[in-house]
Amino acid sequence: MHLIWPWQDRKRRFSWLKASTFALMFVPAVRTFYQAGTGEYGISLSLGGLTYWSGVWATAILLMALAVTPALTILRWPALVDVRRMIGVTALVYTIAHIIIGLIVLGATSLDAAIRYMGAKNWQRLHNTNYVISGLAILHVVLARGTYGEQYLLAGIFVWLMAWRGLAHYGKGTDARALAMLALGSSLFTALLEAGFLWGRRGYELSWSLGNNFSLAYLDVAIPPAWEVLGFGLVFVLAAAGREVLRVKTARLEARQVG
Repeated sequence: MHLIWPWQDRKRRFSWLKASTFALMFVPAVRTFYQAGTGEYGISLSLGGLTYWSGVWATAILLMALAVTPALTILRWPALVDVRRMIGVTALVYTIAHIIIGLIVLGATSLDAAIRYMGAKNWQRLHNTNYVISGLAILHVVLARGTYGEQYLLAGIFVWLMAWRGLAHYGKGTDARALAMLALGSSLFTALLEAGFLWGRRGYELSWSLGNNFSLAYLDVAIPPAWEVLGFGLVFVLAAAGREVLRVKTARLEARQVG
């Protein structure tokens, strides 16, 4: 068995993509421990802060792993496949720091040897449970004590990721207009989710919460989760539109050369 380091590709060559991703996976841990160490959470809240943020980052990285498929499909960047398992295993590490869940099975079976032993179909069937685990993780974050913007942001991105898979199933995964509708729908879902929880937990009026989500004046205080989800979706809209423009220009150029 030949050891492949996290910064190497399958041919054991240095990969800037894998090296950058590997370094990026340490950022949440360094940031969280730095904030806890400097007392940013407060002395009595340091442990609670570590627990909460390890769960948030575990969920965020898990969603990042789910985002690889739409990213490589829309951007047509096959090399992203090489970092998907790295991101998934990192999500496992952060999850263990927070609470042990079913990702242990996914992490243990992410080895090439496990794939060969189980067979591609059985391995894929097992890893499809990742969607269920992600949904449970999102539910756990949303139902956590307190109300934080990250809860609704992660929920909105999860809805986008799951809905995109529905679009891809019907051949619309790279359609810019379909992606634009998805971005708007996910943003609206996020706004309604936040308004509903603030009404149920804090007794805030629905109109007040929705007004803050769609008011430009509120941007001076913080960017609402609904806007962040919209921005996430628009990145893929612009990427898909850019790819389509490039495809059309390339087709026209080839036609002129043939003519």
